[in-house]
Amino acid sequence: MSTPPKSPASCLLRGMPLLFKRGIRPYVFIPLAINIALFAALAWLLASQFEHMLEWLMPEDSWYSFLRWLLWPIFAITILLITFYSFTTLANLIGAPFNSVLSARIELFLSGREPQDHSGGLMREILPAISNELRKQGYFLFRAILLIILSLIPLTAPAAPVLWFLFSAWMLALEYLDYPMANHGMHFRQQRRLIKKRRAGALMFGSLLTGMMLIPGINLISMPAGVAGATLYWHHRLKSVAASA
Repeated sequence: MSTPPKSPASCLLRGMPLLFKRGIRPYVFIPLAINIALFAALAWLLASQFEHMLEWLMPEDSWYSFLRWLLWPIFAITILLITFYSFTTLANLIGAPFNSVLSARIELFLSGREPQDHSGGLMREILPAISNELRKQGYFLFRAILLIILSLIPLTAPAAPVLWFLFSAWMLALEYLDYPMANHGMHFRQQRRLIKKRRAGALMFGSLLTGMMLIPGINLISMPAGVAGATLYWHHRLKSVAASA
């Protein structure tokens, strides 16, 4: 890689070709197959249950049923983002051990050596990776519950899609930057402190990744692309900040 990427967008774009390098591919395609199966199941569930949910929230014989035409697209976008959050949570929980190794393999390609705190194998990564993923999801869960409540209140529902998008961007920045940072021995609290110092760049990275995850087809490769982009972002942008902290 001749010149370091200069922005979160370039980190994502320049990270994707690395996914097809020898020694990296297996940690991409196995979680990809899991993602395809999960996305197909959740897409079917969303399509079959959305109209029932709208009828439960705003029955046609209610006095406020005239709002259906106005709030339908808002609820549709909100439900889509809630489903996206649920899908991301489950996919990341299953893919966490693969993602940790994937990040280490990409860093090996970039620097010629693996992170010092990386355990070195997929089987050794399973329990620590899942445990770390559960800690992250505990952090996200409380905030997601508050957003769900706001999404169901007619007065605050119009703002819900914007809030969900910003929440998703921040969540994804923390989610994917965790893999290279955890491989260097940084705990989740330390990671949050460091990422807050580069909040704008982290939100841009998460926003771009959120956009990728909302595009059919592209969303299937967004998880490994996020890991690759986050590893590049850490290696070229955040590592020096951590060293000087």
